[in-house]
Amino acid sequence: MITSALQQDSYEESPEQRMRKAVLASTVEEWISGPLRRSREAEEYLFNNERDFRQVCESAGLNPDYFRARLQRLHKTSACPASLDMSRN
Repeated sequence: MITSALQQDSYEESPEQRMRKAVLASTVEEWISGPLRRSREAEEYLFNNERDFRQVCESAGLNPDYFRARLQRLHKTSACPASLDMSRN
């Protein structure tokens, strides 16, 4: 599901683009279903990291602002551990 949301069929992707998309997909999966600590780390990266997140998205051929907006919509309806209980350590 996550990887299909990151795929675009309009052009041939480079190996670097595929690798960057895999990194983003893995991070989103950690955020949604990883252990609490990893989920929080992934959430911090996806929603608060400006420089690295933007660079990875752009090198993957994705618009970082659009991708983050989509993630924020998912965040509002998500049941991922980091979103449910921010008071736990």
